Amino acid sequence: MTLRVAILGSGNIGTDLLYKVARNPALALVGMAGIDPVSEGLARARARGFAAGADGVERFLDDHPDLDLVFDATSAHAHAEHAPVLAARGVRCIDLTPAALGPAVVPDVNLDEHLDAPDVNLVTCGAQATVPVVAALSAAGRVGYAEVVSTVASRSAGPGTRSNIDEFTVATARSLETLGGAAEGKAIIILNPAEPPITMRNTIYAETALDEATATSTVAEAVERVAAYVPGYHLAAEPLVADGLVTVFVGVEGAGDYLPAYAGNLDIMTSAAVRVAERYAERFATT
Repeated sequence: MTLRVAILGSGNIGTDLLYKVARNPALALVGMAGIDPVSEGLARARARGFAAGADGVERFLDDHPDLDLVFDATSAHAHAEHAPVLAARGVRCIDLTPAALGPAVVPDVNLDEHLDAPDVNLVTCGAQATVPVVAALSAAGRVGYAEVVSTVASRSAGPGTRSNIDEFTVATARSLETLGGAAEGKAIIILNPAEPPITMRNTIYAETALDEATATSTVAEAVERVAAYVPGYHLAAEPLVADGLVTVFVGVEGAGDYLPAYAGNLDIMTSAAVRVAERYAERFATT
């Protein structure tokens, strides 16, 4: 059973999705819609035999009325315009922008809770990388406070990320509480200009009374689950457990489909989006 899907946005994230979706047997990619007729993303979609439109979302939907789902990899402002159009046509949406119009989803934490929502949001790369660990620790024992520091290569942070740093930190911190189960959460993002560019690094601090053996095994199991759909997700070092504080170091290396390997912060978003779409396919695909 496959789900007929399309990608909105022909930038870096949309183009990386092109490769991930095209090779996924659960998803039948129809094409990509953008606004720049000479964009590299549309050119790559066209070269691979997929539809590539630059005349707006409504025109693309008119041309392809049997779509089941779209990935929106445009911008928060654009998604606010796309969402009601998609909903009116009964097309589900996985939102990779900061718009946050629909419920937040982190696949390892709450993949099945919002399958009936017409629009789900993937929060931020920081949330995708850290919430699974905090949620696992919270399930094992109370987490009174969780703080995460996500460091990404400055080259992998485009203008959208740079102009939404405040929104990033607030959304990530909130997700540590609402999805991760921490009583209080805080998030920090650092854009590192090092050359050669570094891969994404995340440091997670969780205040909990878990003993070392329980905390270590809990973290390892969470990392293994996320790595099942984000292959470059890994423990960068063994967790440190001392004085009621668990410190976890998680790295994310990109798969290199279109984005460079150092852009794990973007790759974890596209990988999470595909995992959510796979679950939709399992439940809703009709062809």
